[in-house]
Amino acid sequence: MGDSVTAGPGNQAPFTDLPAALVEEVLRETTTVAERLLTSFQEVRQERESLRKQLVDAGLVITDSSLGYPPLPTTSAADGSYAIERLLTTDLVAATAVAVEGLTPPSEERHWEQPHHRTFVAAEPHGEDTATVLRAVMLGEELRLVTAAPHDLVMLDGTFTLPIIYFNQAFSKAGQSHHLHCSQRLLEDGVIYLKAYLTILRAERSDKHFVALPKYSTRREIGRKLGWPRPYDDRGMLTMLLNPGELTQPLGFEHPQDSQGKPTWHLNVPGFPDEEKRVARELADDIVSALGPLRVFYYKPQQWLPAMRIEVSASVASNSHRLAVVVQGIKHQTATASMLEPYPIYLADRTAKALARALPAFRQVTTQRISERYGGDIGEVFFAMHGYRSESGR
Repeated sequence: MGDSVTAGPGNQAPFTDLPAALVEEVLRETTTVAERLLTSFQEVRQERESLRKQLVDAGLVITDSSLGYPPLPTTSAADGSYAIERLLTTDLVAATAVAVEGLTPPSEERHWEQPHHRTFVAAEPHGEDTATVLRAVMLGEELRLVTAAPHDLVMLDGTFTLPIIYFNQAFSKAGQSHHLHCSQRLLEDGVIYLKAYLTILRAERSDKHFVALPKYSTRREIGRKLGWPRPYDDRGMLTMLLNPGELTQPLGFEHPQDSQGKPTWHLNVPGFPDEEKRVARELADDIVSALGPLRVFYYKPQQWLPAMRIEVSASVASNSHRLAVVVQGIKHQTATASMLEPYPIYLADRTAKALARALPAFRQVTTQRISERYGGDIGEVFFAMHGYRSESGR
């Protein structure tokens, strides 16, 4: 082995424990990567005017001012995270969903003085399905918070299609792993989770607006419509093409399709108690149907922000007043250049991510409480509760 690369005390040390030869090789390779990216950026910059003209001529660009100025809505956002501490004899698992209130309009009083949350903590036997099911519990609790929020505009950190993917995986796993506490929780509250999901997708109440803001997406609804080169995704291109205060016309979602061009979404709900199976199947069918009419648009509210992918229900996209409420609400929550996303999304994200960092501390507290009451060799407790690997996600 070659010499390892270290850094002085108190400094950031990203290369600590890496062989020096490995670091040098990667740094050499980054020169090639940088050249390729530079060429790509220059091509887009040179073609910006023609690409923007194509976008405008297609009637896909409007300004936020053209929608009008409804009263600023009250806002909140929800996010979630889960973490698993792999111990010698068991897994310590936790999932949390948090919802926080956005900046309050001057004419409104705060609905919440503190963030709202829902949590799940358990000791589980070692199992390969735990993470899949736990993640679905996290997401289900997040959806419950979203539908319970009293605000006019509620934002989700992610895409509207993520729950059907996670639920589809987890309901199948939960039906085969009833011994897991998280599986029991998912099947007990699964109908509640599905009802919340359907409510969000339909957004039928005119005083309730649910929007999804995924940070990362490879979808190309606009790029495919206008024939943009395949390497360019919509969000990256529109960040360079849209001016501040501009948004694109809402378009239909890019859904996965079969060979006949029909959407392939499906949601299986095995494992539910007998008295809830019929309701769960009906909800699953309604959810698949509600995914079809979803709409998406991109909005660049401020100069310092990238274009945001904003997903809404068809009932919101087809009503100019409701669309204006969404646009003005998001713009009001992006008033500072220190955050590259709406304020409540930023705050919910930070709060949710803190769970993974805190789980080792919860493990230590648990270890101490067991040690105080254990009648045998205390060393056995510390061996059993030693953390060997941590997993987390959102």
